Amino acid sequence: MKTKVFVLLVICSFLIFPVLAQEKSKKALKAEKELEKQKEIKGLIDSKNFVFEAQKVIPQGGGLLNLDYNTYFLKFNETRTTCDLPFFGRAFSVPYGGGDGGVKFEGIPEGIQVEKKKKSYNIKATVKGKDDVYNLFMIVFFDGSASLSVNSNNRASISYDGEIEAPKPEEVKK
Repeated sequence: MKTKVFVLLVICSFLIFPVLAQEKSKKALKAEKELEKQKEIKGLIDSKNFVFEAQKVIPQGGGLLNLDYNTYFLKFNETRTTCDLPFFGRAFSVPYGGGDGGVKFEGIPEGIQVEKKKKSYNIKATVKGKDDVYNLFMIVFFDGSASLSVNSNNRASISYDGEIEAPKPEEVKK
């Protein structure tokens, strides 16, 4: 009886050991991927050249809205920043003709500040557009997710959630 129990325990341990080893290798692979993503994000932040793709918008005084199409962006670069994001909220001053309805601008960012936190980067910059001045505050997490707040003189502040990524090769040339 004791030998049967002993043999059964030995067989069970041989069956369980590969499963435990596989779990450890999965965790190691996941940690390696996370570290690789952190290095990629650090490189993008250090170069100050990345694209923020908005997935959700949070207007002031309103609820969260999902954006269906990945056509809303902020292309951040030290020499030229371009923004095309939707706007939902209160406008204090609108250009003659009604404007285009979104947060759209192009300009050279000034006063760029990058601060590394425990699990994220804080980025601040000011961009003077054609009709307004935009204060940008972005929190970029190590996994690439990001939150962007846009404050301007002529509109209520608005926030966006999304991800950052490297600019596509054709975007780098422009």
